[in-house]
Amino acid sequence: MLPSSFPAPLGQTKIYLYAKNVDMRKSFDGLHAIVQSEFGRDIRLGDLFLFLNRRLDRIKLIHWERDGLVIWMKRLEKGNFQRPPCVAGADHVEMDATDLAILLAGLDLASVKRRPRYRCPGGSAAEPPDSSGQARQREKYLAKIREN
Repeated sequence: MLPSSFPAPLGQTKIYLYAKNVDMRKSFDGLHAIVQSEFGRDIRLGDLFLFLNRRLDRIKLIHWERDGLVIWMKRLEKGNFQRPPCVAGADHVEMDATDLAILLAGLDLASVKRRPRYRCPGGSAAEPPDSSGQARQREKYLAKIREN
């Protein structure tokens, strides 16, 4: 279960874990620069970006909230996070909300087994229709940004 202070990943929000170690002294500008250069993504889309340090005892998450960037950080007093396996040469791992909860809970990834579920032909998990209009709002917002 995610902490109440943690941003809840909803619907089409993507979660990315950076595959390399990050200096945890980096803050808004440093992490935002990694998102732009390594991920090639616009942070204002609302995606969540995770970063682990070398000792794997600290994790930072950065994302865009309506009017600015937010950083969430956790430091373990004992133990460490387990970095999910990454394809050789890849700079990030795409995760879902369940993977994130497992990572933060400290579960051993080797002992976790997913049960078979339906997958869309495109390869991504089936998502419920967007009844709130979030996707339309996001597209309008991006169109406005591109105009400027």
